[in-house]
Formats: sequence, C-alpha cells, structure tokens
Amino acid sequence: MKLLSCKCSEKWADVAPLVLRLAVGAVFIVHGYLKVVDVAAFGGMLTSLSVPLPAFFAWVVTIVELGGGVLLVLGLLTHWASKLLAIDMFVAMLLVHAKNGFLMSNNGIEFTLVLFAAAVALMITGAGKWSVNQMWRK
Repeated sequence: MKLLSCKCSEKWADVAPLVLRLAVGAVFIVHGYLKVVDVAAFGGMLTSLSVPLPAFFAWVVTIVELGGGVLLVLGLLTHWASKLLAIDMFVAMLLVHAKNGFLMSNNGIEFTLVLFAAAVALMITGAGKWSVNQMWRK
C-alpha cells in the first residue's frame, strides 16, 4: 500500500545519522561547555547527590559531554562516544531526574531519556556515510 511506504527512506537514509549526530552533538557540546565554565558548581551538585569523588566525576562528565559532543558532530569514534554519552544520560536519569517524574518542566527524565535514546541509536547504527569514521574506512 502506497500510503504506508515512502521512497524517502531509500533516497535519504544516509542523511538520518548525520542529522541526529549534528543535533545531539550540539546539545552535548553546549551542556559540556556550561559545565567547563563552572565545574566547581557541578561538583557541588554531585556532592549533594552523595556521588563519590565528586570533583573527579565532575570532570569526567564534563569531558564526556563536551568531547563526546564534538566526536558526534565529526562522526569520529561515534560508537564509543555514543556509548559513554548513553551511560552519562542513564546515570543522570537515575540520580537527578527520575525523582521528578517524566516532564522536563519538572526537571523530569523527558529530555535525558531522548538524549539517551539518541545516543543508543547512534551507538548501534554508527556515524553514517558523511563522517570522519567513513572517510577513514575508505
């Protein structure tokens, strides 16, 4: 049935991972940068959540988000960057957002869930045709 099928998936399949990488990468770059600007405040928040070694993990999360975002935008080491970002978002959902319910307006899991899902999708599908990963393969 024509209504249920679309030729766009055949014609534009290579664009999907690029669009996802650019959008998700940009979000992580901004959030990572904001943590760099005030990593001490982020460490303080981790302290309030009883995270062990809060100063260390503040830098780990900052580097994962900023560096992982850059890697996604470039399409470089996409599998590993996505894996680390997915773990980052999963932990954020558990430690910070789950107690607030679902909606982002209540600081719930809505936004982190979408970022988690996007990271998992990129981890599985890879960077796609237009990426540094693909250029290296050639």
